[in-house]
Amino acid sequence: MDAIVKKGQILRTDIVKQLYYRYPLSLAELSKLTQKSVPLVTRIVNELIQDGYILEQGQAPSTGGRRASLFLLNPAMQRYVVSVAMDQLTARLVIYNISNTVLLPVKTLELSIEDDPEVIDKLVSFISSNIYASGIDKGKLLGVGIGMPGFMGTHLAEYLAEKLDLPVFIDNDSSLIAKAELYFGAAVGKQDVMVANIGWGTGLGMIINGQLYRGSSGYAGELSHIPLSNTNNLCPCGKRGCLQVETSLLVMTQRAKAEIEAGQATSMRELFKDESRNVGELFLEAASQHDPLAVSILSDAAFLIGKGLATLIHIMNPECIVLSGRGAIAGRILLPPIQQAVNEFCIPRIANKTTIVISELAADAELLAAASLVIEYTKFEK
Repeated sequence: MDAIVKKGQILRTDIVKQLYYRYPLSLAELSKLTQKSVPLVTRIVNELIQDGYILEQGQAPSTGGRRASLFLLNPAMQRYVVSVAMDQLTARLVIYNISNTVLLPVKTLELSIEDDPEVIDKLVSFISSNIYASGIDKGKLLGVGIGMPGFMGTHLAEYLAEKLDLPVFIDNDSSLIAKAELYFGAAVGKQDVMVANIGWGTGLGMIINGQLYRGSSGYAGELSHIPLSNTNNLCPCGKRGCLQVETSLLVMTQRAKAEIEAGQATSMRELFKDESRNVGELFLEAASQHDPLAVSILSDAAFLIGKGLATLIHIMNPECIVLSGRGAIAGRILLPPIQQAVNEFCIPRIANKTTIVISELAADAELLAAASLVIEYTKFEK
């Protein structure tokens, strides 16, 4: 391929990605972000306008000279992304256009990653049936992005790609949630941030120097396996004392069920009878509605999460901690005990430099970032 043509195609892809994360942008801003000259960026932007990928949105506010034109991705462009967010017991699916507008609302499948030997085949069927139900031409799908807990390998992505006949990209759920906060949420514009993924497990994504940090072998952020548990319970990882054995939603719902069986008065007694909904969501709903038992259980877990975060604050000295993931819908309950633990276990002059905030993306964070995986790896060639 001619070198000039190849460079132009690389720049096309880079411009689309910049607009996906930071729209709207001027030609000067795109030039700075891509580190390419304004004339070259102008030429490629014009090509992308002709191809339907980009729209001119008007002009930036005046700074004293000629007002710059602003550009964004064209929401009418018929290119779509399938996004799947998985936890230990549930898979959720959304289809977005390239402007992150939802075309197919959230669809949910209950499945157990650890206990169901047919989990992969069920996932394939779930994705395929929803693509078909959407009515979207499969040829207009850019691919499938999947977030799931655990350590990611390439073989599963290759297998799913073969079965679905679409590009498939998979990443760890906590890393994706941190990425969503970095580009779309509470960490936008920040340099050093820890993002706590509160859900069926207790994960962590780390942003250092404005970029997602994965560690030397990709396993950074295993907050749930810091040995801070007050019990001797065995963690699924095979070790004892892990934070997860007292802070995961799974443990919280088990504790709630035990209290119900012991005769504890709680609204969860009736809520848990609804088998059409995930028990974790029912627990969080009860907590959000100030059920005393649910609030007490959640607060105990949140204090331990705060103790783990306090340990990391001493090491990382972040400017911000974001409470994200599906559990963040109960953020107003989570925040006080987490802040209490940080105040109790952190040196004040360090703790005072770190703000703790609740994500506004919450349950959408993993879906947004799973979709961005597809954009990251797609080549937007002519």
